[in-house]
Amino acid sequence: MEKTKILLAEDHLVVRNGIKLLLDAQDNFEVVGDVGSGKEILDLMATGLEADILITDLTMDNVDGLQLIKELYQKNIGIHVIVLTMLDEEQYVAQSFRFGARAYLVKNVAADEMLFCINHVAKGGRYLCEELAMKLVDKLINKEEAQSCKIDPAELSLSSRELEVLELLGEGLTNLEISKKLFLSKRTVEGHRQSLIDKTKSKNTPALIKFAIQNGLLK
Repeated sequence: MEKTKILLAEDHLVVRNGIKLLLDAQDNFEVVGDVGSGKEILDLMATGLEADILITDLTMDNVDGLQLIKELYQKNIGIHVIVLTMLDEEQYVAQSFRFGARAYLVKNVAADEMLFCINHVAKGGRYLCEELAMKLVDKLINKEEAQSCKIDPAELSLSSRELEVLELLGEGLTNLEISKKLFLSKRTVEGHRQSLIDKTKSKNTPALIKFAIQNGLLK
């Protein structure tokens, strides 16, 4: 059986040895090199070393993971890159895939999932670990729920004067300051503010401002 040849780039020796131990225990994998920096990977590739998959961290000295991915694909080196990192922020995920990575895993990933990912990528697939995938799903669900909760401003039947008061409340003006700006009595302004709270079913002025921003009444 032809084995999948794997390179490791990880600057923490204990972590690197742990990954190597896991991969060496698999019949279909062969670790052909393990180093602690992106520069060492580039040096190895320059010697003509052949590998199918590179598993790399992002935070390394002497050419970090992102720069490494970028250089490998700029040089058209045919190796599939799997990112294995502690960084779970969307910006790093997006940059990694944009630069050419085939998969992205966080370091608390289970061994079974890592092995599945490697096999999947070896067959030409792409992969995002379950933890990050579910975070994105949750974000989409929350966005959908927020959208569904939005109210058509027309349904609120706000008067032009109430909208003026709302805009000034959003700017942080007090009732007295608004009354002077709009040439109204303070009591009239208070009435408009209370009407806005009632119509939007808000608990208080801060809740009113939050509601207005969420529903496009304030920018």
